[in-house]
Amino acid sequence: MNRVDADAVAKRTADGGWWPTRRRMREALPAVVAPVMACAVALAGLTVWTASGAAGGPPQIAVADGRVFLPYGQSADTAAFFEVTNIGRGEDRLTKVTSPSPSVERVMLSRHESSGRGADTMGTAGSATIPAGATLSMSPFDVSVMMRVTATWEPGEIVPFTLHFRHSPPVEVVAVVVRPSD
Repeated sequence: MNRVDADAVAKRTADGGWWPTRRRMREALPAVVAPVMACAVALAGLTVWTASGAAGGPPQIAVADGRVFLPYGQSADTAAFFEVTNIGRGEDRLTKVTSPSPSVERVMLSRHESSGRGADTMGTAGSATIPAGATLSMSPFDVSVMMRVTATWEPGEIVPFTLHFRHSPPVEVVAVVVRPSD
């Protein structure tokens, strides 16, 4: 730096302002351009990923084929089964099942578990996963809805249920009372 430049810089800084020089601008440019370019490339990549559908989408739940077993003998406990299909592009979880029917109480998700020694058990299930594009087919040998019945049912009666999900809104559905052998 020559003497004239040094005096000019001293005068500018003495006035309370900082003035960039061409050299300072040239030296600072790579430090600014690199992060801006990295952000632009990341944003372009995320845009392409989302537009192609790879980012997923919301789950869309459809419930069909509701049936509930007629309680057998003197037992008041029974089970209901549904076909829960996720036609969306995101996974969801069935978290609980309720019934507005006054003849149904203690509704809970259950899971059939094999002990491996010839004795099987039924245990409560906190939730059941429904992957994107898949169907959860409830059965006595996997996931089911256990409940206690407080009235006498006849085959063909309709029992209302509400299935609650983690991401999807609740689905109101009915189940037809059937004999377990049907």
